[in-house]
Amino acid sequence: MKFYVSAKEKKRVVAASKSAAKTTAPADTVTGRRISNRTVVALGIVLLIGFVRVAVLVVESSAACSTLDCVGSTFFGGADANLKLREELTRALIEANDDNNANEGGTMSFNELIKVLASKQDLKAFAFKTKATLSQMEREVQSARKKESLNWHIASHGVPKGLHCLCLKLAEEYVVNAMARSRLPSPLHVSRLVDPTLHHIVLLTDNVLAASVVVASTVENSANPGRLVFHVVTDKKTYTPMHTWFAINSINSAVVEVRGLHHCDWSKEVNDGVIEMLETNDLIWKHYYNNYKEKELEHDEEDNRYLEALKPSSLSLLNHLRLYIPQKDISFLWELDLNGKVSGSVFKSWCENSCCPGNKYVNLLNFSHPIISSNFDSDKCAWLFGVNIFDLEAWRRSDITKNYHYWLKLNVKSGLTFWNPGVLAPALIAFEGEVQPIDSLWLVTDLGYQHRSEEETSNSLERVEGAAVVHFNGPAKPWLEIGLPEVRTLWNRYVNFSHKFIRKCSIIE
Repeated sequence: MKFYVSAKEKKRVVAASKSAAKTTAPADTVTGRRISNRTVVALGIVLLIGFVRVAVLVVESSAACSTLDCVGSTFFGGADANLKLREELTRALIEANDDNNANEGGTMSFNELIKVLASKQDLKAFAFKTKATLSQMEREVQSARKKESLNWHIASHGVPKGLHCLCLKLAEEYVVNAMARSRLPSPLHVSRLVDPTLHHIVLLTDNVLAASVVVASTVENSANPGRLVFHVVTDKKTYTPMHTWFAINSINSAVVEVRGLHHCDWSKEVNDGVIEMLETNDLIWKHYYNNYKEKELEHDEEDNRYLEALKPSSLSLLNHLRLYIPQKDISFLWELDLNGKVSGSVFKSWCENSCCPGNKYVNLLNFSHPIISSNFDSDKCAWLFGVNIFDLEAWRRSDITKNYHYWLKLNVKSGLTFWNPGVLAPALIAFEGEVQPIDSLWLVTDLGYQHRSEEETSNSLERVEGAAVVHFNGPAKPWLEIGLPEVRTLWNRYVNFSHKFIRKCSIIE
C-alpha cells in the first residue's frame, strides 16, 4: 500500500496498492463478458455487505484469545468477545508500559510493524514491539528537534560571508585611503562629544552594517539631527573597518565618534571589575558547554537555556549590545521625567492591568531558590532592552554596578542556580527599584523570532508603524539568510545598497 499526500496544495489524499499502481488501462476499454449495469449495482451491494460482515467477524473473533491463530477458529462462530479482547489488550499494553527494560528494538516503519503483527503469535509480544517502535520514533523526533535548534543557533551567531567581505574591504580601504584614516569626529566638532545639552546615543557593536543602519535611520527620522551625537564602541578587530565606514560615509549634521575597547583608559578599579566580570562569564560559559556535551538533553526549555548560554556574545564585553532602528524622532526621550530613577525602559505589557505573559520575573529568575524568592516578586513584569534612557548623574549616585558584581559572584557560588542564562536577568536585579516605565508604544520587539503565530506577526507589523524603535531581538537577524522576509523590508530601507562595497560583497537584500 502506498499513501500519497499532496503537500503543495494539501487538498487531496490518494491511496493506491502496488498492484493497482502497475495496472493502467483506458477508461473506455472493456474486456471479457459484457455485464449489465443492474448486475454491477447488485453485485456491488452484495460485496459491500459481505466486506462489512467479514470485517466485523474478524474483529470480534480476534478477541477470543491472545494469539492470532485463534482468529480462524472463531471466525465462523461469530463469538461476541469484545470485552475479553479489550481487557487482554489493555493488560498487555500496561505490562509493556511498566517494563522499562526495552531490550528489543523497534521497527523502522509502519509496514514492518504490520509484518511483525502477522508473524508474531503472542499479543503481549506485539504490544512490546509497538512500545519499542513508538519510543524509537519519539527519540528520533526529539533528536531532529535538537538538531534544528542547534542549526538555528549556529546560523544566527555565525558571521555571514557578506559581512566578513565588507569588513575586509573596509580594512583594505583604511590602508590605501587617507580619508578613511581621518579623525572622527573632525577637530571642529570634538567639543560636542561632551556637550550635555546634546542628545548622546551609545552603540556597542561589532557589526559595521548594523551600526550604519542604526545611525542612518536615527538621523533620517530626527526632527533635529544636528543635536545627535553617536558614540560607537566596538572591539579591537572591528575598529578599523568601523572607523573606515563612518570616515568615508559622512553623516550630515550629526556627529559620530568611533572608539575601540582598546582605547578605553579605565581606572584600576574599573579595569579590575571588567576583568572579574569576563572571568565570571567565562566560567558560566564553560559550565554550560561541558554539560551540553555530556548530557543527552531533550528539546525543552533546559536545552534552549544551554544554547542561550553558549552564544558567542556571552564572552564579549559587548554582550549587552541591543541593536535597534529608530523609525521616528526619538528626541522626546531626553525630555522624559524619570522621577529620580536611573533608567527609563519599556515593559513588555501589551494589555491592561500590566500583564506581561512570558516576560515576568518568574520566567527569568529561579524562584525555587530561597534567596531569590525572599528578595524579589515573581509576578513582577520585566523591562526590555531596546529602548533605555539613562540619567547618568543618578547612576553615579547609585550602587547599580556594585550590586551587579555582587549578584554575579553570588550566582557562581550557588552553582549558577539563580537565573536563566542571558544578560537580562542579572540586569533586572542590578536595576531593581531604579527603572521608570515609559510608554510601550516606543518599542516593537521580538522581530527576530521565527516561531510566531500569524496573529502575533500581524499585530507587530501594525504596531511598527506607530513605534519609534523596532528591535530585531531573536535569532533571525535581518542581515542573515534566516532573517524573516516580512520584517526585512524595515531593515533594507536604511541599507545603502548602492555603495560599492555593499554591492561587491553581495549583502542580502
